[in-house]
Amino acid sequence: MDELIEVYLRYLTAERNLSSYTLRNYRADLRDFGGYLEAEESVGPLEVDRQAFRRYLARLREAGTAPASVGRKVSTIHTFYRFLARQGVLERDPLLGVSSPKRERRLPEVLAKDQLTAIIEAADSDAPQGLRDRAILELMYAAGLRLAEVVGLDAVGIDLREQLVRVRGKGNKERVVVIGRPAAEALRRYLRKGRPKLARADETALFVNREGRRLSGRSVQKLVRSHALKAGLDRRVFPHLLRHSFATHLLDGGAELRVVQELLGHASANTTQIYTHVTEEQQRRVYERAFYNQVQLNALLAERRSRRQKDAHTTDQRP
Repeated sequence: MDELIEVYLRYLTAERNLSSYTLRNYRADLRDFGGYLEAEESVGPLEVDRQAFRRYLARLREAGTAPASVGRKVSTIHTFYRFLARQGVLERDPLLGVSSPKRERRLPEVLAKDQLTAIIEAADSDAPQGLRDRAILELMYAAGLRLAEVVGLDAVGIDLREQLVRVRGKGNKERVVVIGRPAAEALRRYLRKGRPKLARADETALFVNREGRRLSGRSVQKLVRSHALKAGLDRRVFPHLLRHSFATHLLDGGAELRVVQELLGHASANTTQIYTHVTEEQQRRVYERAFYNQVQLNALLAERRSRRQKDAHTTDQRP
């Protein structure tokens, strides 16, 4: 199984230029399936059939594996066996016809604009790391960047005069995004006063750690959480939440779906479409809240009218 996996991953690296993070997940998913076949089915990877695959999915569900993770594993294993069939290692795809389990559609969470402002302002500091953190938070919200895109930025990819950022996204695809004045100013301050005190002379990364090297994704997760707590948010805040908020707020402001798709770097508009549902859900909540408040107001007014009528009737009955 390991040999087949490595052949497949070399193909993905050459043909699809996937990130090391994605390749690591593919390797882990395929090894997990191979381990199951050996331990539970006593068959090799080239002897698998649809029944064994369905039993594997049942085991994942019994183990409480998240639906999103199950869906990813199914997709990985399917593409692996389709590759083996195309390469002639197998006569046909043995899993053909086995569909993925339906995933529950969950709307992404978003932060309110005042919450985002509070998080960003919590990082307001003249210290080099404070300038860095402020620039990261401003940029993640202003450009809707993924975590990997933020840590992958190089200093030469920033054009502050035109307020543009060159981003390398999924599949190593490059896009250029426009940022607003607050993010540009935060980056300008960091590049002028923060990064020169942190970065080593040979470091190309835009955001660096205390050792002067490229900041890790884990470090960005920690700083986002840290500043959220400083801002008084007790809910779980993670980097992708800023991306969700960026997209939703753009659509709330009247931006076209196609424009938001390009800014996010989505290959398909269907991926971006979920944010329109978030907007619709928010509108529904506002309506229901307003409707509920109006009902409460009408009830209060009706009660006051009833009291006035009773008082007037009592006055009329006095001798």
